[in-house]
Amino acid sequence: MVMIIGKRGTTMRTLLLATLALGLLVACSGQSAPTPQSAGGSGATREGGPAAAIAKGATGADQVASQPGSVPVPAALDPSRALILTASVSLRAGDPWAAADRAQGVASSLGGDVMSLSQSGSGEQRSAAMTLRVPADKFNDALRALRALTDVEVLSSNVDSKDVTEQFVDLEARLRAKQAEETRYLALLTRAEKIEDILRIDQSLNAVRTQIEQLTGQLNSMKSRTTFSTISLSITPAGVVPLGDSKVYDPSKTIERAVAALGVMLRVAADLAIWLLVLGWLPLLLLGAAFAALRYRRQTTTAGPSPTIPHVS
Repeated sequence: MVMIIGKRGTTMRTLLLATLALGLLVACSGQSAPTPQSAGGSGATREGGPAAAIAKGATGADQVASQPGSVPVPAALDPSRALILTASVSLRAGDPWAAADRAQGVASSLGGDVMSLSQSGSGEQRSAAMTLRVPADKFNDALRALRALTDVEVLSSNVDSKDVTEQFVDLEARLRAKQAEETRYLALLTRAEKIEDILRIDQSLNAVRTQIEQLTGQLNSMKSRTTFSTISLSITPAGVVPLGDSKVYDPSKTIERAVAALGVMLRVAADLAIWLLVLGWLPLLLLGAAFAALRYRRQTTTAGPSPTIPHVS
């Protein structure tokens, strides 16, 4: 009996130890093997997840901002808003015409085009001015590419954005209302029997269609301005010192200032002569009256009272 109980106790201890070992083995294998969800989440974060995209964009912006002479570009834009983006950039290059050609290449590579181009000067005095149009979603890329052009120095830049979301929504609502009104007039026109009613409905229908065309044109123009952004470029030669920064002595400017000062002095002298000619007799009149009064007073004082003659009896 004791032997049976001993055997049973040994068997139970063996089963308990085996169960504990199996549980530990399963726990270790669960911790070491990555689950599909965790593997997928880490891959999305490494390769193309939203967090990675935001972090990548922030790093790129920090790199651009840290570089000297970089063009300021707007931060990440809200795609749900209708924005009109414009930029004005002033560059300086050794060969402005060649830099303008490279800028055209930047616009073409991003799906844009050149709206205007002006090249003037000759030799070392060449200059260029141009207006580029690029897709709005490539606006930042275009500014960075222009900044990265070879043999180009950024002098100044200005980026502006105008939110026209409310105007866009208002135009769409007005257009839908006019289209619904047009539908109602068409339904009335099909049921009209009298000539007078037909003419009246047709007149109203023409007015509504004119308004629809106007609203459609405004809406298309706004869509074009929000779909494409404009960048104005001015490129000056590297040897030209910008206005306001020149410290070279220029005698011609001194002569201009001297002539201007002489003109002011002549004008003041002419004004003074006119005033003296018109009002100069008043002081003379007052001075003459004072002199006459003084002379009269002196004569009166000198004459004095007449002497009395004594009477002799």
